[in-house]
Amino acid sequence: MNNIDLNNKVAIVTGGAQGFGYSMVERFSASGAKVIIWDKDIKLMKQISLPKQVETMEVDVTSYQSVETATNDAIAKFKSIDILVNNAGIAGPSLKTWEYPLEEWQQVIDIDLNGVFYCSKSIVPHMIKANYGRIVNIASIAGKEGNPNAMPYSAAKAGVIALTKSLGKELSNKNISVNCVTPAAAKTKIFDQISQEHINYMLSKIPRGRFLKVDELASMVTWLVSEENSYTTGAVFDLSGGRATY
Repeated sequence: MNNIDLNNKVAIVTGGAQGFGYSMVERFSASGAKVIIWDKDIKLMKQISLPKQVETMEVDVTSYQSVETATNDAIAKFKSIDILVNNAGIAGPSLKTWEYPLEEWQQVIDIDLNGVFYCSKSIVPHMIKANYGRIVNIASIAGKEGNPNAMPYSAAKAGVIALTKSLGKELSNKNISVNCVTPAAAKTKIFDQISQEHINYMLSKIPRGRFLKVDELASMVTWLVSEENSYTTGAVFDLSGGRATY
């Protein structure tokens, strides 16, 4: 594991109690950061083994009030928020666009896209005040390719890519980097939400012939949230195993 210095940095990882999120929490902590997991699943947060310098907070990213309260609590305790990883997300059911229930569409958009906006809106002003920040949004290769039977997820992740580019440009004159990654699927609990047919479809599209490993994503993101990443902003980093065509 390469050594990336995150000492004295305060990081927030949404949806950090499992999967991609927890892998980043572990890597950030090993790199010296103080990490706060924002997650809605209280039961899961009580079950996980917390690395050193890691705390948990119950936060619903679909509620701006919940996000704003958690932001203020973090600032009061740690004085700054240096790193934000917008990772919380769900897949939603595997259905055709015209069969998709309205409430399922709304839930995917609320968590996967609106949650990224709410966290950014709440935390960015504090980064501007400090003239320092690193934001990484976890999008998906589906946001580029548009997976069939996953229209809300694909649309939300495409929105995350565009949001990243817009915010990166808005903050380009400050020492704040905003980037996103577009991973292929990994074998996490999100697979429980989707059909085996859809899982097989995703795997068939990956030239590497395997799914992404969570620590592979954590490795790239840890560099993106470090001080070393002082130039790149508004960019999209692929972790697609060769699937991305642009």
